[in-house]
Amino acid sequence: MSQLHNFTLLFLAMLFISTVMRLYLSQRQIDHIAKNRVRVPADFAENITLEDHQKAADYTTAKVRFGRLPLAYEVLLLLFWSLGGGLDWLDNNIISLGMNPVLTGIAVILVFTFISSLLDLPFSLYNTFVLEEKFGFNRTTLKTFITDMVKGSLLGLLLGVPLLYVILWLMQQTGDQWWIYTWLVISGFSLFMMWVYPTWIAPIFNKFEPLEEGETLNRITSLLTRCGFNSNGIFVIDGSKRSSHGNAYFSGFGRNKRIVFFDTLLKMLSDDELEAVLAHELGHFKKKHIIKGMAISFGTTLLALAILAWLMKTDWFYTALGISERADGYPAYLALLLFTLVLPAFTFVFQPLFSIFSRKNEFEADAFAAQQTDAKYLIQALVGLYRENASTLTPDPLYSSFYDSHPPAPVRIEHLKMQNA
Repeated sequence: MSQLHNFTLLFLAMLFISTVMRLYLSQRQIDHIAKNRVRVPADFAENITLEDHQKAADYTTAKVRFGRLPLAYEVLLLLFWSLGGGLDWLDNNIISLGMNPVLTGIAVILVFTFISSLLDLPFSLYNTFVLEEKFGFNRTTLKTFITDMVKGSLLGLLLGVPLLYVILWLMQQTGDQWWIYTWLVISGFSLFMMWVYPTWIAPIFNKFEPLEEGETLNRITSLLTRCGFNSNGIFVIDGSKRSSHGNAYFSGFGRNKRIVFFDTLLKMLSDDELEAVLAHELGHFKKKHIIKGMAISFGTTLLALAILAWLMKTDWFYTALGISERADGYPAYLALLLFTLVLPAFTFVFQPLFSIFSRKNEFEADAFAAQQTDAKYLIQALVGLYRENASTLTPDPLYSSFYDSHPPAPVRIEHLKMQNA
């Protein structure tokens, strides 16, 4: 059997394995939640009613079941674009316009992205206006949904097209070392985006207001001082404009860091609980989790580009994935697009490794918060967030190891109780 056929079979095998695994995990999650739906876990019985527990179970189950539909769609669409010849057809039609290779590549990728986004739209609409609406979380209007989509598309064009031009030019013009130069550009762009996001990009979609003077601000300021964290402001975001879910985060780096609370979160939590949540977020900063995460991201990107640099030199990589033979060689942009398309089928099995790293960080951030505040307040805040966000208290362990960046609720609460002992 030829090398071309071997790679085609390998791709199909990995796609089959990852798809079956995802379906198996989803069924495990549904069965496990159903099994534990009848009673609230003992550690939460005093704070979460059976009604709230069952709402979380039903909400999580509904999301998992719905997720099977886009999964089937993704698999069929991937096969169409690759082995079905869809990408080859699209490329041949755009090549006929007679543009240079870099502009042709940009056009192919933009048209591909537009078609994919258009086909994804029904799932986004259903998730927002049916699923989230059914469980009382959606506050997005159709106008806001469309406005966000238009803003996101324009922003993507404004930022993405110049970056794509540089990447394709480097792939075309800088020889065998293109992947190193490209990695430097991507890494620099990522750092730039982290720096500009808080002050230039996020305000395009949401309204940010400085946290009002008062006891809450004073306590937060005191906590920041104790932790040695210098921010560029403490802000409240109008998260309630789109959803009733609550959250808090800090973004940016260097002198451009800012702390952000969802307005919904401020209504959910007391000052003690809010301080504990912020202490957890600051734990990520003090333990250098952001830097470690960036290092892993940059490292995996470099590895992926090195693999792509090797694959794009082979004819079988293209022909095995549905691209017709071409006497004058294969353009770099097709290699980039094909690689991006098929990579998830090969990497899904490694997801638990990233979950392990992420959960380790969460435990460390919780431990830091317990040192800065009373752990009982973080426990109370987490329980409140689980209740208000309808997060299941009983996820299937194996499912959770693949999909959840945070430890399951009972494990996390038990860990915090040990910190408070």
